[in-house]
Amino acid sequence: MRDTIRFLKGGEIIELENVGPTETLLDYLRLRRRETGTKEGCGEGDCGACTIALGRLVHGQLVYQPVNSCILLLGMIDGAEIVTVEDLVQDERLHPVQKAMVDLHGSQCGFCTPGFIMTLFTLYHAADADKTHKNVTEWLAGNLCRCTGYRPIVDAALEVCFDATDDAFSWRANETRETLQMLADSRDIFIGDATSFFSAPSTLDGLAALYGQHPDATLIAGGTDVGLWITKHLRELPKMIWLGRIEGLDRVEDSPSGVLIGAIATYAATEKAVTGISEDLGELWKRIGSKQVRASGTVGGNIANGSPIGDTPPALIALGATLELQSLEGSRALALEDFFIEYGRQDRNEGEFVTGLFVPRLSSNQAFRCYKISKRFDQDISSVMGAFRFTIEDGTIVASRIAFGGMAGTPTRAPNAERALTGAVLEDPSSWGASMQALLNDFEPLTDMRASADYRMETARALLAKALMEVSGTAPGDIRISARRGADNDRAA
Repeated sequence: MRDTIRFLKGGEIIELENVGPTETLLDYLRLRRRETGTKEGCGEGDCGACTIALGRLVHGQLVYQPVNSCILLLGMIDGAEIVTVEDLVQDERLHPVQKAMVDLHGSQCGFCTPGFIMTLFTLYHAADADKTHKNVTEWLAGNLCRCTGYRPIVDAALEVCFDATDDAFSWRANETRETLQMLADSRDIFIGDATSFFSAPSTLDGLAALYGQHPDATLIAGGTDVGLWITKHLRELPKMIWLGRIEGLDRVEDSPSGVLIGAIATYAATEKAVTGISEDLGELWKRIGSKQVRASGTVGGNIANGSPIGDTPPALIALGATLELQSLEGSRALALEDFFIEYGRQDRNEGEFVTGLFVPRLSSNQAFRCYKISKRFDQDISSVMGAFRFTIEDGTIVASRIAFGGMAGTPTRAPNAERALTGAVLEDPSSWGASMQALLNDFEPLTDMRASADYRMETARALLAKALMEVSGTAPGDIRISARRGADNDRAA
C-alpha cells in the first residue's frame, strides 16, 4: 500500500501525500505551485485554456497527449510526466512551437495561448502525424480563441509541428522513459481515511474488495464526466476510486470476431480498432469531444454513467455489444441494451462495476450506419444520436437493430420500427414507410434546451430514411456531411 502519488515535473520526481479526493490538477498547478501559465477558462474541458501535456509509457514508448487539467484529478497523474507551458523554455530559448507562434503572430490577448502551445507541443511529438490542414484543425478543435483567429495558429502548426523533434524533451526521452518505468509499481494507493479518501487499486480483486467496502464511493476512469460533477455541480464526493492503475483494464483486443474494450480504454486508444469495425464508428469517435477529451475519456465511463445522450451507447447497442461486470460475487455479462433500465438507473448491483465490453464485427450481409446530430460539428452534445444495423439477404432486410440516444430517458432500441422494417426491399423505398411510421410509437421524446420533441422525432425518422438510402445506393448525391467537411478542409490547405 502506498499513501502518496508520484510523478515527474520539470525533470524532478515529486511525491505528494496531501491529495484531496476532488482536488484537480489545475488547482494544484495554480494554487499550490503558483504556475499560472495554465489558465482557468470554462472549467468543463471545453475551451482548452487549461491544456497541459501528459506523458506516459504506451507499449514501452513515451507518448505525450493533451489533457484538460481543470477536470483531471490530481491523484490521476500518478506515474506520469506533467508538462506545462512553464517547462518549455530551455536556457532562455523558446520551444520551437513557441517560436513559430511568435514568428507567425499566433497570439493577441494571450489568454488562450498556453493551451494552444501545449496542444501543439503534443502534435510536435506525435509519431507519424499527417501534415494536413485537416489534421491540424482536428488537434486544435478543443482549443478556443476569440482574438487571434485560427489561421496564424494553424500556420504555426504547419510550419513546425511536422519536423523532426529537436527539443529538450526529445533529447532526454530515454532518461524520462527510465524514470517513468521506475515510478511504476503494483502497490495500491490509498490517501486519506475511511470517511474521505483518494484511492487507486492496482488489481481487479483489490478494486472489488475496496468497492465492496465502500459502495458509496465514486468510481472514476477518465474524469471527463465526473470532473464536471466537481467543477460545475459542486458535488461533495468524499470517496474517490480511480481505475487507472489496474493492469489489463485498458486492454483493446482486436480479433476476427470483434473488439474487446477494457473499461478504462480511452477513445484515443480505441479509435483504430472501432474504425476497423465500421468507418462510421470511427467518424463518430472523432466527434466525441476533442483531442483532450478523447485522450482522457473512456468508452466504459461513457456507458457506466448512463447518460441518455451519451454518444457511444446507441451505436454499440445497434452493433449488439455485450457488457462485462464484476463484483466480489463474481462476474457476469449482459447485452448492453439491457444495462440501461431508466434515467439514472442501470442494471448494476451494489459493489458491481463495469470491466469492459465486446463489440462484434459485422457479417458480410450486414450494413451499419450511425449519425450524430448536434448544433456544432465539433465539441458538442448530441440532440439526437441514431444508429442502424441492417441484415440483408437478396436485397431484402431480414433483420435490423435500430437504436437512438436523446429520444428517451435511456439510449434504447426502436422495436416497432425494427419489426416493420423486416421484409422491406432496399430497391423499393415505398416499403420503408411502415418502419418510419412505426417509429412514432417507439418514442415520446422530451423538449429541452437542445431540441424540441417534434424536432427529435422528425430527425429520428429522417435519419432512418438516410440510412436506408445510403445502404440501398439511392442517396441523392453526397449527403455525408463529414466527408464533405474533410474535402473542404483539404482544399483549404
